[in-house]
Amino acid sequence: MKRILVLAIGSALSLGAFAQASSQTTTVLVPAGPASTYRVIVINRSVEAVNYQHRSGASDVDFAGTALLPTADGKAKVRSKRGTMEVEAEFGNLQSPTTFGGEYLTYVLWAISPEGRAVNLGEVLVGGNNRSKLTATTDLQAFALIVTAEPYYAVRQPSNVVVLENVIRVDTKGTSEAVNAKYELMERGGYLPTGYKFDPVVLKAGLPLEFYEARNAMRIAQSEGAETYAAASYNHAAELMDKANACAVVNPRNDKPLIAISRETVQTAEDAREIAVKKIDEERQANDRQASSDALASSQAQTGDATRLKEQAQSNAAIAQADAAKAQADATKAQAEMAANQAASATAVSAAQADAEQSRIVARQAQEGEHQALSDKAAMRAQLSEQLNLILETRDSARGLIVSMSDVLFDTGRYSLKPGAREKLAKVAGILIAYPGLNIEVGGYTDNVGGDDMNQTLSENRAGAVREYLVGQGVTANSVSAKGFGNTLPVASNDNAAGRQENRRVELVVSGDAIGSPATVTTGSLR
Repeated sequence: MKRILVLAIGSALSLGAFAQASSQTTTVLVPAGPASTYRVIVINRSVEAVNYQHRSGASDVDFAGTALLPTADGKAKVRSKRGTMEVEAEFGNLQSPTTFGGEYLTYVLWAISPEGRAVNLGEVLVGGNNRSKLTATTDLQAFALIVTAEPYYAVRQPSNVVVLENVIRVDTKGTSEAVNAKYELMERGGYLPTGYKFDPVVLKAGLPLEFYEARNAMRIAQSEGAETYAAASYNHAAELMDKANACAVVNPRNDKPLIAISRETVQTAEDAREIAVKKIDEERQANDRQASSDALASSQAQTGDATRLKEQAQSNAAIAQADAAKAQADATKAQAEMAANQAASATAVSAAQADAEQSRIVARQAQEGEHQALSDKAAMRAQLSEQLNLILETRDSARGLIVSMSDVLFDTGRYSLKPGAREKLAKVAGILIAYPGLNIEVGGYTDNVGGDDMNQTLSENRAGAVREYLVGQGVTANSVSAKGFGNTLPVASNDNAAGRQENRRVELVVSGDAIGSPATVTTGSLR
């Protein structure tokens, strides 16, 4: 069974020559240091990985050049030893790494686990006849082998300049399985900060390669913000670089001290770069957490205001009900007194005339009472509409008062209420509680983007979320219903963004005998 290792390769440049026919490409943004930003284009490549297991003897694999360096080749012998794997590799036809860009000075051999972990096995130095050898060990048991061009030997993340990949031979010992593993590679040009003009490296015969790798490592660490976020390590690396520069000027022919100082500079600069990247990420996460905490505190404060508003509305409603009861009692008493007076005066006329007059009085009182009731309901309906319209856009209709909420109160494609939506709904709930006997129908609507089933489900979930929140705020559960209508009832054209925005909404239809029906149905533009 084949084991396929899928590499996710970062890219900011055109990679037409690098991507294979089977490659798939997507684009994402990757944050970098304060002085460097770059775009990543993820390219999926395939390379076989082998599980060498614990066994005696050795296993052989070949290397083949990629589209970047098709003439390159190589082979490796992998030996399983106690607690480790030894890799003895040999490569041929390697061109100078500066062929791929001025920042690339060397090659590095990598072991890639099926889970996407990249392990730097060591530097591949181009020797005579463009050939090189390398012996390294790794604690990985299952891995693929690749060779990349790099700015210095101590990098911790491979670049996407992959020049060689292992090729499984017929006689390769081990097992392979199909797996999906992804990891990010540094893009060509990704080592250069935005706006940085890189001077091409001219390798002088009198100076070792390690010296130029140290210069690259210092520049990259600085571009990633190491001067600010890892000052101690960066300053130590700068001191080592000064020593290397002095050694190169005073005694350039004495390679050993210069190489030792240069390699220490590379390692220290790479440590400073990694510290800076981690601190920048920690700082970003801390800022995100603080912003979230501030938003939560603001939301809680707004909820407290809404609760106080609801309590005030309930108190006002109780006072209004008491006043209405007293007015009704006074009216009843007045009517009783009027009836008594009329009965006394009716004794002077005939019984027939008294009965007829009494009938006319009762009919007129009933008519006046009906008119008064309708007037009271109309006044209550207008008052409720005005209160709701202060919170959310409200219009009157034959169905009832329609309160509209746009989809900006929800996360895109989701039905969880944003803090601002919860604040408005809490205020609406406080108002509705003050008017007993109301019926509230919650309707969810979408535009025609996406499938009908998806839109139907989204509309139902959004309507349900609003209903649950209103009930949670004290609105009587059996007075609130919810239904999703998907994209079946648009109020505007779905052919443009403005129309689709109007169609994505949640509406509350508020009705009930307590507020009667509108005298005239308005057709305002509120959706």
